[in-house]
Amino acid sequence: MDSQKFLRAAVLGLAGMLLAGIASAQSAADDANKAYSRKGADTCIACHDDAVSLAVFRTPHGVPTDPRSPFGHGQLQCEACHGGGDAHAARVRRGQERPPVIRFGSDMPDAVGVQNGMCLECHDGSVGFGWHGGPHDNDEVACADCHTSHATLDPVLQTGTQPDVCFDCHQLQRSETLKAFSHPFFEGKMACDGCHAPHGDSPDTTFARQTLNDTCYECHAEKRGPYLWEHAPASEDCGLCHSPHGSNHPGMLTARAPLLCQSCHSQDGHPSIAQEADGLAGASMPSQYLLGQSCLNCHEQVHGSNHPSGSKLMR
Repeated sequence: MDSQKFLRAAVLGLAGMLLAGIASAQSAADDANKAYSRKGADTCIACHDDAVSLAVFRTPHGVPTDPRSPFGHGQLQCEACHGGGDAHAARVRRGQERPPVIRFGSDMPDAVGVQNGMCLECHDGSVGFGWHGGPHDNDEVACADCHTSHATLDPVLQTGTQPDVCFDCHQLQRSETLKAFSHPFFEGKMACDGCHAPHGDSPDTTFARQTLNDTCYECHAEKRGPYLWEHAPASEDCGLCHSPHGSNHPGMLTARAPLLCQSCHSQDGHPSIAQEADGLAGASMPSQYLLGQSCLNCHEQVHGSNHPSGSKLMR
């Protein structure tokens, strides 16, 4: 009998310990989740039922069948991005300010680091090395300054609308694209990410490739070479002769020939005279080959030549 009492006491004691452990774990879970509302998105939609808020359900963020989505099964829904909203949704006394949730954009009171931290909880693997320590990160640009997560089609991800998003900050580049010769931004044929990768692997330049030339060669492969006779500036840096965002000179050149050519090449041993801003200088008769297309009348292979007799880039 004594052994039975001892066994019963042991079983009851073990059961009590298990129940206490479960209660403790439940209490800890409750403490961890008490900041979140019980009804999730239903709590939010009770007030935020406008078209902008509800548009999230037409985006990848609002797909309930996708486990990666904030609205996927078992996820925190709106509060996955905006933080716990239990206190925000609760009743507040008259005259008392409602506790805020995280709001997005550089003009919002929440620190950019807090906002971007919420985004990076899911997107850290896809944002790329180039974001961390890059110009946008260093200038404390919020993800929401570029991305519109509630829009059915995020403007910064669409070729036709992306330049307008970028030009909100990059005003100098916008003015250059409005010059006579530029890439086809406003025809909907090209976006900024054709050349730049703000989430890429080159934090200093945010080029789509490691260098400017490699980026240009993505479209202008015929200029890549290698050439038997190279034009040094062309193989070194396309930006030495071209203004990539736009120019008032044909070919988006930084200056018209022969002024551009004569910025490196002197007239020594050449049948021409220097051209000044007001035209041809002096009273002597210059070579007729200086006119028209200027240097390009003869030296037409300005990027390089593979012709055996092309040392002067004429063939």
